[in-house]
Amino acid sequence: MRVGIYSLGCKVNIYESEYVERLLKNNGFTIVSFDSEADIYIINTCSVTNEADRKSRQIISRARKNNSNAVIVVMGCYSQVKSNDINADIVIGNKDKSKIVDLINEYVDKKNKIKRVYNLRDINEFESMEIDSFDNHTRAFVKIQDGCNAFCSYCIIPYTRGPIRSKKPDDVIREVTNLVNNGYKEIILTGIHTGKYGLDLDNYSLYDLLKEIIKIDGIYRVRLSSIEINELNDDILNLVKSSSIIARHFHIPLQSGSDKILKLMNRKYDLDYFLDRINKIRSIDKDISITTDLIVGFPSEDDNDFNDTINFLNRIKFTKIHTFPYSKRDNTKASVMPNQVNGDIKKKRVKKVIELSNYYENIFYNKYIGSVLDGVSEIRDDGSSVVHTSNFIPVIIKDNIDNNDIVKVRILDVTSDNKVYGSLVKE
Repeated sequence: MRVGIYSLGCKVNIYESEYVERLLKNNGFTIVSFDSEADIYIINTCSVTNEADRKSRQIISRARKNNSNAVIVVMGCYSQVKSNDINADIVIGNKDKSKIVDLINEYVDKKNKIKRVYNLRDINEFESMEIDSFDNHTRAFVKIQDGCNAFCSYCIIPYTRGPIRSKKPDDVIREVTNLVNNGYKEIILTGIHTGKYGLDLDNYSLYDLLKEIIKIDGIYRVRLSSIEINELNDDILNLVKSSSIIARHFHIPLQSGSDKILKLMNRKYDLDYFLDRINKIRSIDKDISITTDLIVGFPSEDDNDFNDTINFLNRIKFTKIHTFPYSKRDNTKASVMPNQVNGDIKKKRVKKVIELSNYYENIFYNKYIGSVLDGVSEIRDDGSSVVHTSNFIPVIIKDNIDNNDIVKVRILDVTSDNKVYGSLVKE
């Protein structure tokens, strides 16, 4: 049977969709383009905002139009919180994705609709998934953690993903080892709240896991997908300082540059703490790149608060700022807060932050003109070649290279729209 898979949302969803694809292939299913006519369509949904819900509904409808007789499977965050609104043959929340083959076979055999949605706040076990290869990826993702206990006032994720659960250390080490043995040079550790890895384990933490991973024979680089500022503790930073295997790039969400707004968001730090930790991170290696997430137009964010944010961004000088206008998420505290910000104001603020982001990204890249950096080569679908450095500079090169090689490049030019060009440096 032919299966088309569509994944929305975060890197965890991408990993889980890849895992599901592997399961299906290993059980005789044929994976085809989602836009082709398939017998089964699987949509792995996102629900981080109301807009994400809308996009999920749109993709479900698209599957129906592709083939009205196909089996429709909807799983993920949207189905976890809105299962009663979904017209599909199989509805799975964020548990039992590893049972996808059995569920499809059950539906094909009995033709009875299936719904598997649990109250994840009652689930304490990590649903283990392991992948030993990826299609169309030179860098391998490893999901090490699920769930979140933070309860930021704008976020539905603690309800869509449940409490913190960690993959067993031995399982992580085995998966990373297999990937390295299969030729993957860079491993990206990902999770819903990655920095809290080990919170549910006996006297084990992300630091302990990183210590073991960098010892794996043949590993070239390990990268953290995202981590909170208060989880990059001194132990991890000292490990980064002593090991070149850990990537010199951290994605650390800020969300606001106003203490007033951070408190309303229920974030677990203030600006003084954030700045102090950023300075500590940069003190261990001048080449570290720090990127961030920022929400503008949060309820009660006035002009003074936004100006405070701009001033703070100018102090930090992030390499890149991924900025989003605040979007109401039903059933969160922020959705019913007073002083919701006008949409036009949010658009203007987003535009200003993007301009600032582009400015500092250009400055960061230009620092490296003439420098030689190493990274993993990647040949993209359009035939272009790019090398991702440790501090996550995507260097475009015209030299002929093989995919997934470790190479050195000299950075030659940075364009006004932040494209970085370089050339291969041969040993």
